[in-house]
Amino acid sequence: MIAIVFAVMARFMGAVTDGGAMAGVLVAFVLMLAAGFAGFLPLFVLFLLTVISTSWGYARKQRLGVAERRRGRTAGQVVANLGAAAACALPAIWFQELSPVLLAGSMAALAEAAADTVSSELGQATARSAYMITDFRGVPIGTNGAISLEGTISGCVAACVISWVGAAAGVIDWRWTFVIAFAGIGGMFLDSIMGATWENAGKMGNDAVNFVSTVLAADAALITVMVAERIGG
Repeated sequence: MIAIVFAVMARFMGAVTDGGAMAGVLVAFVLMLAAGFAGFLPLFVLFLLTVISTSWGYARKQRLGVAERRRGRTAGQVVANLGAAAACALPAIWFQELSPVLLAGSMAALAEAAADTVSSELGQATARSAYMITDFRGVPIGTNGAISLEGTISGCVAACVISWVGAAAGVIDWRWTFVIAFAGIGGMFLDSIMGATWENAGKMGNDAVNFVSTVLAADAALITVMVAERIGG
């Protein structure tokens, strides 16, 4: 019921399309089955961060031609950003002994999604200049692969917020907060690198770049936590 109310609210606000709302319901449902209501809280915070950062400086983004379309994010965009988190959480429903590792990967994917979205949106809204991540030459704000100081700081903060919320809600142990935050931040930079190279070369679309970045962030957290658990155990 909570997942449906969440999706209806997001659709009513214009944050997602009908398909995006349905995809959001599925992701929320999986996270809550895997971690209870606590699993929903990081997703809800990610949603709030997305709405706030997307709305911030919207007029300026329109002038730059980089504003997110008003009808909201599609199912493809939702899956690209949240699919990895759901895929990590899904096995935890049946394999409770693996929950600490799997949910760490899920939270890392959400942290990357938050970092990428907030860095892009707030960077476009506030940055005075942008630089291509591969060679640091000046480029127009909103260029694929471009980074800015304002956007980078915002993205790092967003990744930390998701990590802390996950720990505060009891989804993950507090000792993994830095792992998850750094995995999310690392995924954010990898997203920019892929945008500057493969996306600009026409080899990958934006949704594919977003999905791969969340997968890589999740993998980094999964491997780190798994190794640490084995060494500690």
